[in-house]
Amino acid sequence: MADPQTGVHATSEITSPILRVLSVQVDEARVAKAFDSAYRDLGKRVNVRGFRPGKAPRSVLQKLYGPSLAEDIERALVAETLPAAVDQTGIEPIAEPSIEAEAPVMGAAFSYTAKIEVRPEIELPDLNGLSAEQPAASVADDAVDSELERLRERRSNLVEETPDVDLATGHFATIDYVGRIDGEGFEGGSAQGVTLEIGSNQFIPGFEDQLVGAAIGDDREVRVTFPEDYGAEHLAGKEAVFAVHIAGVKRREVPELDDEFAKGLGEFETLAELRDRIGADLLAAAERESRQALRKSLLDGLLGRFDFPVPPGLVERRLGSRLEMAHRELHQSFPEDELHAQLGRWREEWRPDAERDVREELVLDAVGAAQGFEASDEAVDAKLEELARDQGIDPQRLRKAYEEGGMRQALSASLVRDQAFDWLAEQAEIREISNS
Repeated sequence: MADPQTGVHATSEITSPILRVLSVQVDEARVAKAFDSAYRDLGKRVNVRGFRPGKAPRSVLQKLYGPSLAEDIERALVAETLPAAVDQTGIEPIAEPSIEAEAPVMGAAFSYTAKIEVRPEIELPDLNGLSAEQPAASVADDAVDSELERLRERRSNLVEETPDVDLATGHFATIDYVGRIDGEGFEGGSAQGVTLEIGSNQFIPGFEDQLVGAAIGDDREVRVTFPEDYGAEHLAGKEAVFAVHIAGVKRREVPELDDEFAKGLGEFETLAELRDRIGADLLAAAERESRQALRKSLLDGLLGRFDFPVPPGLVERRLGSRLEMAHRELHQSFPEDELHAQLGRWREEWRPDAERDVREELVLDAVGAAQGFEASDEAVDAKLEELARDQGIDPQRLRKAYEEGGMRQALSASLVRDQAFDWLAEQAEIREISNS
């Protein structure tokens, strides 16, 4: 019998540890209201010949638009009633349900089924004898010097070389080039005013090597073969000839490494202070990497002790997030068709890692629930403050973005997983290993 308040009656069936099938019936009265609302809205939107706007009879609208409108009514009824059906059965969906339904009919109840993925109930194994390895967090002796050199390079200037200087590794050449395959030009094979760092391997293997020794104003013929795995399939494995003109040559001029250089970064008075900060940052990064390695080692051991089903919807959602991020980062660097093909390959390549991520989260959630861990509002706010500092943005702005985007709950869950991991590490025997 349908709930008199919602007009919905729902029952559920367990078909697997991660799947429930929800059978839903919507009573005639609610179906009738959906039809009335749909035809009322339709009458306001469409113009029917022979009738004033909004005055076409429902019988005429039904004859003209009935079949297509039934699909809209079906979608509307499902969207309106599924939350009530889920509440009735106590199911907690973790992915978008799959719906099967026939078109609703005026004067009859409407029925549909929803296949809903749920979290598996995880029974944790015995944790006795759990062990893991953790690399020592350390900073190599020359790591600070290497980072200082990178800083100098980033703050360097490019200075024009004199015409008598030959092009060498480390130089920046301004080049014009025209590429041909079997005597014919090809898309993307020609450009003017391109800056190329010799030795950066930015171009096809062998291209830069054949420019070494050239001077400003020289013309070179460069012969290369596109790699077999080149992103553009129509060029992969093909031999090409490029006519290259050297329009200019520059060298990188780096600043002196002294107190003035440190002051120029805006936060330091001396080079020693800069060195200390770099050392501290590198150590913090090493500690994060060490903790991440410990997490993998520890969870390898735990996940190896038992198995449980993983909802495909969670894996797809995680995979989709990674692919969407990759698309945002790369869409300006590659033609859309090439990027689309690469994303398709990554979808399969990344699937095992996505499933592993989901398994880790599910087992840590189970540990957190078993131990009664919670993330207080104060802890979530403190984490948001930390994230804001790291990102250099206003904490209030970040807090608002998390709340409006529904991300605060996800952050809370992440903090609980951190507690669960720390607790597991306390139970385990941790062996420190060299990171060399």
